[in-house]
Amino acid sequence: MTRLAPTPRAQRLSQSWVIALFYGAMLALAIGIGHARGHANVFFVGNDTRGVPLSAAIGLAFGVVAVFATRLATSSWQWARVLHQEFHALVHQITLRDVVLLALASSVAEEALFRGALQPIIGVGPQAVLFAALHFRPRARFYPWTLMSLAIGLLFGWVTQWRGDLAAPIVAHFTVNALNLAYISRTELRA
Repeated sequence: MTRLAPTPRAQRLSQSWVIALFYGAMLALAIGIGHARGHANVFFVGNDTRGVPLSAAIGLAFGVVAVFATRLATSSWQWARVLHQEFHALVHQITLRDVVLLALASSVAEEALFRGALQPIIGVGPQAVLFAALHFRPRARFYPWTLMSLAIGLLFGWVTQWRGDLAAPIVAHFTVNALNLAYISRTELRA
């Protein structure tokens, strides 16, 4: 009797590839929506790019304050420690490279879609609700995360209208995601 070799298994996509594909599709959708409405450059509300450095500085300041607020919350409130534990269980094995990739991809793609492509069509409030829906998980322990996402969506929407570009929300989003993901993945808290 001859032995048959096992059927080769298809190689799984790496975590980096999954992140890149998901957020790449989201960015393509944003650009497609922008193109359909006649403004394919979803990164600017108008055509004036002179304010980008100031917008980026505003975004960095907001991101640092938001990260400080999350650290304060986890040291002060039980619900924040539970949320930290839930996310730690999900991302405790993520590499630093994937933290940076996830933070960069999510900040650019989500801001392009929600603030750059959808907000000019549906307004600040509805885009913030859709942004929060992306961050919804059907368990009560995740509700604070969804509510924070709603507040952030509103704030980022107003900043986008005020500044006329996505530099502030992209930099803030990147800062929050990069610093919080790195902290959550490396730090196990007790509830």
